[in-house]
Amino acid sequence: MARILGGLLLAALLLTGCAGGFPADPDGTLDRVTGGVLRVGVSENPPWTVAGPDTDPSGLEVDLVREFAATRDAEVEWVPGSEEVLLGRLERGELDLVVGGLTKASPWSDQAALTYPYATVLDPEGAPEPHVMAAPLGENGFLVALETFLLEQEVRP
Repeated sequence: MARILGGLLLAALLLTGCAGGFPADPDGTLDRVTGGVLRVGVSENPPWTVAGPDTDPSGLEVDLVREFAATRDAEVEWVPGSEEVLLGRLERGELDLVVGGLTKASPWSDQAALTYPYATVLDPEGAPEPHVMAAPLGENGFLVALETFLLEQEVRP
């Protein structure tokens, strides 16, 4: 009898864990952004991002972010700054995304979830340089939605 009750308890716990939805966003990033505001840190790195202090940002990644935000019915709030400052703000939950011509070899992978590469260009030495964006660690629902969008795009620098 104890074995049956233990099995039922285990099954109930497993089903409860599955009811929360997967992939999950512990901080609710995707839900908050959808129909709300996407807070994006942007660091200067032409042609990927051009971020003047007194003008709206532009560039290939800026256009991608605007298109992604439109799919979520979200407004974009741009926050210009250096990679170091912006990644710190992302890690503290003050930003939802950071763009700036980041590559897969980024030293920020401990502080952020780097997207799957959505474009690859050759660096000055002719080696492939896969480009990524940085999202908050653990916000997997948001990351999956962003990566799904990015993989559907044809980015040509």
